[in-house]
Amino acid sequence: MSLLQRTKRLLHLYRFSPKKRLGQNFVVDTDLLQRLIGYGALAQDDVVLEVGAGLGFLTRFISSGCKKVISVEVDRELMKLLGEQLHDLQNVDLIEGDILKVSIPQFNKVISTPPYSISSLLLFWLLELKFDCAVLTFQKEFAERLVASVGSRSYGRLTVTAYYRAEIELLEYVSREMFYPPPDVDSAIVRLRPRASPFEVEDEEVFLDLVRTLFTQRNKKVRNSIIPFLQKRGLKKRRAVEVAEFLVFHEKRARKLAPEDFGALSNEIIRNL
Repeated sequence: MSLLQRTKRLLHLYRFSPKKRLGQNFVVDTDLLQRLIGYGALAQDDVVLEVGAGLGFLTRFISSGCKKVISVEVDRELMKLLGEQLHDLQNVDLIEGDILKVSIPQFNKVISTPPYSISSLLLFWLLELKFDCAVLTFQKEFAERLVASVGSRSYGRLTVTAYYRAEIELLEYVSREMFYPPPDVDSAIVRLRPRASPFEVEDEEVFLDLVRTLFTQRNKKVRNSIIPFLQKRGLKKRRAVEVAEFLVFHEKRARKLAPEDFGALSNEIIRNL
């Protein structure tokens, strides 16, 4: 029986209809599940977090290659299905709730096909934690933004802040036909490894706020878009204009600044404040 047939059978058996608002599109390609496992390079002592357990297919694959799986599912109806379908797996901990709100035990890897509606929140939640690597499926456009080159249409706040926190690889594209029901977009598999910052930042809060501010006006020159930022940080308008005129990269546009440039710019602002 194919994975698609098993999916339809389980949905019929449990009288369950996938909820679009929860991004419930289940992987129905066995090869894709195996590649996700391969990209995670599982070892027998790994504790793996799975966000959005779905019908439990990926959960079962993961459990065969690691010490423990922590599988989080927000849908109460699916929790009943998972409890019955995975009851024979002694190394799977099922947790009901929102991944961004519930308490999660320590883990060292992530392998997951999470709902795309939480992609950004999930990514930055993860990057505040310590772990070895994460293999995730994201919407194609979102994944391309993570690894976009400086100055490209996809390059933006997400690219810079993600680069600051982690090494990110776009491993492969995934057709929407590998999911049931098929989502409206194609997907991509991304692997990320947290790391120390690749460049010096004197004040992380200022750096991240600067990135957010400048990308709201990505096509403006730095000297024009940064004045309100300087005023918010306590400078009078006249002084803010003076500082903006002589800042490093003041003639560049935000979309042309490399992540390291944002770091240098934020450090210079700290010194001027």
